[in-house]
Amino acid sequence: MGSLRLVTIALLLGSPAFAQSPTYGVGRPTTAEELRILDISIGPTGEELPAGRGTPKEGAKVFEQKGCMACHGESGIGGLAPALQSKKGQDVPVWERERILPLRAPFATTVWDYINRGMPLGNEGTLTADEVYSLTAYLLFVNKVIPEDQVLDKQSLPKVKMPIGDDYAKLHEWKPRTPRLEGYPF
Repeated sequence: MGSLRLVTIALLLGSPAFAQSPTYGVGRPTTAEELRILDISIGPTGEELPAGRGTPKEGAKVFEQKGCMACHGESGIGGLAPALQSKKGQDVPVWERERILPLRAPFATTVWDYINRGMPLGNEGTLTADEVYSLTAYLLFVNKVIPEDQVLDKQSLPKVKMPIGDDYAKLHEWKPRTPRLEGYPF
């Protein structure tokens, strides 16, 4: 009976290694097309942005049509999902105006990228480039980052000056054999 247990344990522990072997045909290399589809990161310069355009007025329509208010509340306040605009005024420092993506993002392209990748919840990746530009414009407008008549596209979006300015994630100047952060002992 003891040897039966030993064989069973050996089979259970060894089976994952056998399942990955080429003999069983499990798994395959990722194709170039699959990698291209997943390579959707948008950097601060906006080089990777697709063609398209959008305005705050168009974004307000998309916000309504796509049902964004069901999660985020009317005009981005009061829903179960994170608020999309601050209830506090412009005179309050950006760090004290709640955690609002269009206010705290270091670059406008970050807002575009997040909407493109993650919205609408459960239907990610279904928005067109024009819809993403429009929603980005709408959120930047309601947070008083851009004027209502501004058109966002591949050229204008990276040029938007965000409220956080240069106050995001500044790196500590580090020299070899010194603590990485003030008060950090290693």
